[in-house]
Amino acid sequence: MDKKKAQHRIKVLTNQIRKYDDDYYIKNNPVISDLEYNQLRRKLKQLEEKYPQYILPDSPSKRVGTPLKNTIESATISYIIPMLSITDAWSVEELLNFDKTRKKLLDVPTLSYMCEPKYDGLSCSLLYEKGILKQGSTRGDGYEGEDVSKNVKVIKNIPLKLNGNNPPELVEVRGEVILFKEDFKKLNQQQELNKRPLFANPRNAAAGSLRQLNPTITASRKLHFFGWGIGLHKGWFPKTQNEILNQLIQWGFTVDSHRKICKTMEEAVIFYNEITKIRDDLLFDIDGIVIKINRYDFREKLGNTAHAPRWSIAYKFEAKRVTTRVKDIISQVGRTGVVTPVAILEPVKFGGVLIKRATLHTFSILKNKDIRIGDRVIIERAGDVIPEVIAPITSIRKGKEKPFHRPKNCPSCGSTLKPRGAYWVCENIACPAQLLGRTKHLVSKQAFNIKGLGASNIELLIKHNLINNPADIFKLTENNLIKLPKWGAKKTVNLLNEINLRKKITLPKFINALSIRGVGINTAKLLAKHFGNLDKLKQADITDLKQIQCIGQNVAIAIFDFFKDKFNLLFIKKMLDAGVIIQNKEE
Repeated sequence: MDKKKAQHRIKVLTNQIRKYDDDYYIKNNPVISDLEYNQLRRKLKQLEEKYPQYILPDSPSKRVGTPLKNTIESATISYIIPMLSITDAWSVEELLNFDKTRKKLLDVPTLSYMCEPKYDGLSCSLLYEKGILKQGSTRGDGYEGEDVSKNVKVIKNIPLKLNGNNPPELVEVRGEVILFKEDFKKLNQQQELNKRPLFANPRNAAAGSLRQLNPTITASRKLHFFGWGIGLHKGWFPKTQNEILNQLIQWGFTVDSHRKICKTMEEAVIFYNEITKIRDDLLFDIDGIVIKINRYDFREKLGNTAHAPRWSIAYKFEAKRVTTRVKDIISQVGRTGVVTPVAILEPVKFGGVLIKRATLHTFSILKNKDIRIGDRVIIERAGDVIPEVIAPITSIRKGKEKPFHRPKNCPSCGSTLKPRGAYWVCENIACPAQLLGRTKHLVSKQAFNIKGLGASNIELLIKHNLINNPADIFKLTENNLIKLPKWGAKKTVNLLNEINLRKKITLPKFINALSIRGVGINTAKLLAKHFGNLDKLKQADITDLKQIQCIGQNVAIAIFDFFKDKFNLLFIKKMLDAGVIIQNKEE
């Protein structure tokens, strides 16, 4: 690339990133994935390092934190010690190079590191004078932050006064304001009910909540503060990062337990791999780990660049968001009759998996997000579950995109769809799609756990009229199985033995096997514990069911209606008549 092209490319990237920063931080409406954003930042950084003479005054590489909201209401607070961002690493090689250069700068043979989760929230500073909370602010651009003092005081796990009798004269506690995943889902459900825009992710929801002009709204959002460090401090001289975190806990702050002192960078990589395995099980989102040199005197020797500390580095997870195009939107019938929209996508490789479909949850969410056929969209993938479409990128629409309209009839059997809470439901239990889904669920691990009956085998049994009710699984015989194409004697005997072996089942798994709308294995356990046996559960009314913790009005109605339906009662009777035995205890 010649100098003229490099100068033009730097200008284009600078303007692109500045716009994306505005969409993300100011409007709380990200339009590209983290993966694509980080790739743009890295391209710009590489060009600026090669052609420093063309760096623009407003280059994103000069920005430390998030832009400040340009509003009259937003007062600002200046930092004596800048609240810098952390340099990202995306490979083990980058970490080992960081370790090597820091040892050389400090002239030491070894370095120990404190490794902590990298919270995916909004960085925040809390200033305490003689133990009393005086002010709170967001990181802002790293040198000035927005004053959110009134709002931080309504976050319940932020101490208004530090525990202990001898607080330092002054200490600035730094940490992350986050919203738990479950609370984020509930918040978006409420946004949907109120016909307000949905938040893209917990991080944006936390940022929007902390910046509310009305602290009452902030208080209602169930925000949490997790401490991870300190800024300005007087009257206290910590020696290590470990000491800092332990002191924060003693003062009354929440500090996540998933942290570890690693004696080498290789140990830090092992810690990263361990955190990767459990990240989806955490209550909150993280996007990597932060690796900090543990000794405080080493940090002071290394100091900072204009943008980041020299003594820490963030090892980021592979991004869980990408963008692609919606080729089509279809309606899918679930095993309980719930009909949901599904996006058919232009295939995109994501986390080592080729993604072709993504859930759109409900028709009302689809309408509120205004996702159209032909849109370029942001998709997110959590764990190994089907990806979710987060939002369309409306700014690049060309006018050819087509809205999708909810069907009035079931796409599988043609029955009229009925509204049930947030969903539209096919109430024909004989619906072919439901029969397939209910049967697949009945043989699954959290139900009867019958091996050898995958989706293709179940479809074959349905095609040959051997299953017209999920309970027919227990009435299969050698005579009717042996006649199936490519179904030999050995396969027949093995399957019948497996079915007979699995006829004994615990009450929670039996309840789960019934495919009651809104009832998974955890709710099934609650029902089994509360009622003790199937007969009492069948006789329960809606009031009885709502007394159980975590069971609301809609699920209570679904359970009550299930046991009043003749088809469902026949389903249960068929299983019991076929020799299914419900055990009181797990064997």
